[in-house]
Amino acid sequence: MVAKLSIHHLTYRYDGQDALRDVTLDIPEHQITVFFGPSHSGKSTLLRCLNRLNDLIENEKTEIRGQVLLDGADIYAPGVDVTELRRRLGMVFALPIALPLTVRQNVEYGPRMRGERRPARLAELLEGSLRKAALWDEMKDRLDEPALRLSGGQQQRLCIARTLALEPEVILLDNPTSGLDPLSTAKVEASLRELKAAYTIVMVPHSVQQAARMADLAVFLLGGELVEAGPGSDLFTRPKDRRTEDYVTGRFG
Repeated sequence: MVAKLSIHHLTYRYDGQDALRDVTLDIPEHQITVFFGPSHSGKSTLLRCLNRLNDLIENEKTEIRGQVLLDGADIYAPGVDVTELRRRLGMVFALPIALPLTVRQNVEYGPRMRGERRPARLAELLEGSLRKAALWDEMKDRLDEPALRLSGGQQQRLCIARTLALEPEVILLDNPTSGLDPLSTAKVEASLRELKAAYTIVMVPHSVQQAARMADLAVFLLGGELVEAGPGSDLFTRPKDRRTEDYVTGRFG
């Protein structure tokens, strides 16, 4: 197993409280790693630590200790280009936030902001990103329609395509299907399984059932502590820690 990200003794505090405590974990490349646990367990906080989105928290005293390594380099080291870091580790949020533009303009927005103006390259990124997000067949004749007219599931896949257009190495997803119907959820999940061949994927699922369906590596968090991590095929059927077993079998949470 090659680790794309390595987390070493990560502790994250805000407003005087530990949101994460001494987390150590290797995240393998070209797999789907799932952080799961009850509310306030630290899973979304950990996800956001991976591309320093927690830097944006205002009006609260925050402190971070430990290391997060991307390909062996500390992302919290002085001089790190945080904008470039967030391109390499793209984030997709729970609510699909399509820009009030056309489908085409949504996907091209990021590359254009980075200075890409070549029509052939923009067309390549547009089609390639929509194909990878399993949206091309539905959108290829509707590229100039307003994105806000799309269904919720289509908008979420459009947001994935918009992230892919920036050519990231890692895709971070925070509850990406929480507001979607079962059919749309299945389409997003199928897209993610295809994408792991080319990307490293880290996600916070909306349910234990989704975690079990999606996880190559499952990571159970409770109260800011990493309780247990292991292959999804093992952790959901033969957990080693009683707390994990109680959670996945519905005894709490």
